[in-house]
Amino acid sequence: MFAFARCFFVILVIALLPGVASAQSDLESLVAQTGVEPGDTATRDHPRWREPRKIVVRDIAGLYDGLAASDPGVELVRVRSEAEAIAAAPGADAILGYCSAGILDAATDAVWIQVFSAGVESCVVHDRIRSGDVVLTNMQKMSSPVIAEHVVAMMLSLSRALPAYAKKMESGQWLRGREHTGPMQSYGGKTVLIVGLGGIGTEVARRAAALDMRVVATRRSSREGPEFVDYVGLSGELPELAARADFIVNALPLTDETAGLFDAEFFAAAKDGAHFINVGRGKTVVTADLVAALESGQLAGAGLDVTDPEPLPSNHPLWQMDNVIITPHISSRGGNFIRHGLLAAENLRRFAAGEALFNVVDPDAGY
Repeated sequence: MFAFARCFFVILVIALLPGVASAQSDLESLVAQTGVEPGDTATRDHPRWREPRKIVVRDIAGLYDGLAASDPGVELVRVRSEAEAIAAAPGADAILGYCSAGILDAATDAVWIQVFSAGVESCVVHDRIRSGDVVLTNMQKMSSPVIAEHVVAMMLSLSRALPAYAKKMESGQWLRGREHTGPMQSYGGKTVLIVGLGGIGTEVARRAAALDMRVVATRRSSREGPEFVDYVGLSGELPELAARADFIVNALPLTDETAGLFDAEFFAAAKDGAHFINVGRGKTVVTADLVAALESGQLAGAGLDVTDPEPLPSNHPLWQMDNVIITPHISSRGGNFIRHGLLAAENLRRFAAGEALFNVVDPDAGY
């Protein structure tokens, strides 16, 4: 009986281990997996920082309850809409989950805003952010693995002409002729160009290399990259690298430099029959030029999780193309919000203690 009880106790402890694992261990794992780093400046050195008393938190995917359970020693105000956040903003030291002109106007005491997305193009345009009056942090790299899986799914689907076959299912057509679906190819040994070797781009590269693809990439800051990337070029090398790539993956943020980057000139420079995948931002692409490249056959296909405009009108020609996959800006969904909660909780702890925050956005760079 004693042996059975002892065995049961051991099994119970093992079963509960994930729930009782230390927050420090979880954080260390998060940092190791994503490479996120704190900023250079402690929040206590901000001229308007004070020991926080009130923080407004957007309630999404259970994040509010998780933060409250961490016992941050500060009043957390739960809100479920931007209107509620604006109403609660006066006197708040920080806003978690919203960033807009209305929020910034109402939150006159706030010195920190945490957004729950990676993209911040609609936030960095505001004067209080650009001037540094409010520190902005984002969720860069938190969704990178699942977005990379989305990219791989699109690449494999396009290479095997699955979108065309899927569209034939509704009518029950059994069409084996190539003229009905377009060419099929093997992705093994093909070259993928990743434009923007950041968090998302690195995870795409990791998976593409594991699929026996040759990986090349561009980045703005340096030529450094992980061992599974065969070559890292600078932004100016983009046309040359595109001319040799079978798949082109756009993982860029939207900035003044990237707006409209993928235009007719770019697509003309790309390798004939390349596939174009966009999980960056819709406005980095000139949509009419993308359509023209697909219609002419310059591009063999496209996988688009983001478009310009969003939502894409129901009568837009991209919807009707057999060689195009469109998903409505949802590539970050699925199994990754735990990371968001860990980062938000750690940043909340750091803010209350006056320490440097993770994922501080550079307003000038736009990310």
